[in-house]
Amino acid sequence: MTSWFEGPLAAFDTETTGVDVETDRIVSAALVVQDAAGLRPRVTRWLVNPGVPVPQAATAVHGLTEEHLQRLGRWPAPVMWEIAEALAEQARAGRPLVVMNAPFDLTLLDRELRRHRASSLGRWLERKSLHVLDPRVLDKHLDRYRKGRRTLTDLCAHYGVELEGAHDAAADAQAALEVVRAVGRRFQGRLERLSPAELHTLQAVWHAGQARGLQAWFALNGTEEAVDPAWPLRPDLPAAA
Repeated sequence: MTSWFEGPLAAFDTETTGVDVETDRIVSAALVVQDAAGLRPRVTRWLVNPGVPVPQAATAVHGLTEEHLQRLGRWPAPVMWEIAEALAEQARAGRPLVVMNAPFDLTLLDRELRRHRASSLGRWLERKSLHVLDPRVLDKHLDRYRKGRRTLTDLCAHYGVELEGAHDAAADAQAALEVVRAVGRRFQGRLERLSPAELHTLQAVWHAGQARGLQAWFALNGTEEAVDPAWPLRPDLPAAA
């Protein structure tokens, strides 16, 4: 029987105007679908005109200028609908979805759906839940004592995954997918008996523990930065009084 990490997987990634999931916008996104390890993936790309200024700091990361997005990007409302439909299709197909640092990309998509579609990601997934695999959470739990950063670039280097064109949504999604396969192979004895659905539930617990540990580290070093324990989607902010 083929292990889940050798079988069908999809991966999702976004590029954005910044790092605040409540206020920043998606400027590009990609979905990569691979039916089995080693097979040629199918890639869907979206380019978005966010309708707001694109900071130079963001352009320096992903290379997408405001002028380029205004000229070639599509309006957000139909794009967000297409992305949500594409992710819902992965859920219906029972195909696990790899998302590096899932609370960022999935929460940002949820907020864009609320902003432009008066909806939410949860509404697209009411009938069939996504089984999310987050390489950052998996690696941090399975190799918790390894020192060093755990960005996608770092994980690719550690697991021997090639990453060409970092900060391109499609390239990052493909690399994250391959990292998850590599994690599965390296920790096969601990993962092969767990289904993606079981791993989804476990990752929520693992991420919460990791967040508490990071929060404690911040407090020890005199930093008041808050760490959200929610995974793979952050809850709504309370409405202003």
